[in-house]
Amino acid sequence: MNVLFLSISSLPHMSEHSISLDLLREFQRNGHRVYVVCAIEKKENADTSFCEEAGISVLRVKTGNNKNTGLIEKGMTTLFLPNFYISAIKKYLNDVKFDLVLYPTPPVTHVKTVKFIKKRDGAKSYLLLKDIFPQNAVDIGMMTKWGVKGLIYRYFRKQEKELYRISDRIGCMSGANVDYVLKHNPEIDLEKVEISPNSIEYVDMRISDDGKNRMREKYGLPQDKKVYVYGGNLGRPQGIPFLIDCLRAEKDNKEAFFLIVGNGTEYGKLETFVNEEKPDNVLLLKRLPKEDYDLLAASCDVGMIFLDHRFTIPNFPSRLLSYMQAGLPVIACTDPNTDVGRVIAEGGFGWWCESNDVKAFEAVVAESLKADLKETGKNGHDFLKENYTVEKNYESIIDKFRVRNKVNG
Repeated sequence: MNVLFLSISSLPHMSEHSISLDLLREFQRNGHRVYVVCAIEKKENADTSFCEEAGISVLRVKTGNNKNTGLIEKGMTTLFLPNFYISAIKKYLNDVKFDLVLYPTPPVTHVKTVKFIKKRDGAKSYLLLKDIFPQNAVDIGMMTKWGVKGLIYRYFRKQEKELYRISDRIGCMSGANVDYVLKHNPEIDLEKVEISPNSIEYVDMRISDDGKNRMREKYGLPQDKKVYVYGGNLGRPQGIPFLIDCLRAEKDNKEAFFLIVGNGTEYGKLETFVNEEKPDNVLLLKRLPKEDYDLLAASCDVGMIFLDHRFTIPNFPSRLLSYMQAGLPVIACTDPNTDVGRVIAEGGFGWWCESNDVKAFEAVVAESLKADLKETGKNGHDFLKENYTVEKNYESIIDKFRVRNKVNG
């Protein structure tokens, strides 16, 4: 069958690894013809293009700027994106009849594009719910429900509900996400909401002790301490002030070393903390190329996840999978509404504490220092293979459409 994937992001080459691209390649391996429509931002100085990448047909549509830009430009780009996409689809993919359209959130503004494909081709639609917007923005103070600014919230909330309505299936990252969506949108048929977890192509990213030593030497990490790594976005959703409080509380811990790698709007706060307080057991690095970061992370002992305590929506960060792939146990510091901490603790591959309790963080670090980290990390590695591979996720998605859609040769 012909499968269309819509993304607001400027996606990398289709041969690269990410939760989206890994899943699309699994569709391709199972005989489906995969098409991708994604953005290429104005600042990249490139025109709309259509080409083949790793056997996947990719339509990169020139749009306004969406990342690392002002709120007004970002908002305008998001609003007009469906018009850009529909125009490009009509020009480059007019003779392709799609059987299935996949689309992740954010954003919720795929509505117009999905409606167009469903009406034109009679396609089925599957929403990959990766974030619950606009409530996530309200939770961390980036949006309000009231006053003039509340008009923006109400617009996006209406778009969110319409996206749920037109989706034939809604795949949520975890059980807590399913419960949240149904509780706050009681009009949704519960039969069309299911768990579709973040998933990846399984690759064993564990490295030898010699490899770990070489990587630690390269980046100046201690060989005689347990290294705790956080890698990824450093923005408001991660609750960086709490992370800083945790690092400050651990500054005299002679057994633990903390590595923070990433970029984001809150990076400056971490940089100021490191420069002014000069903790001996903290290293802050800007974002690294994926290949370099993966090796560096695999040379560490424990992975860390941080989420702002104000969240009422149940986030389930995809960076968890990269830790599991590298065989690292995980410490999750989150709000009480997500179930990621429960999954980690009950799966026996890490620890959880609330992200407003520094003492609790100190306690789980102390507990981890006494644990068999290799065995705990192996538990996570095995859990990944059992639950979070694209093979399993693909089967759960395609099973719902097999009766209507048979693979076209």
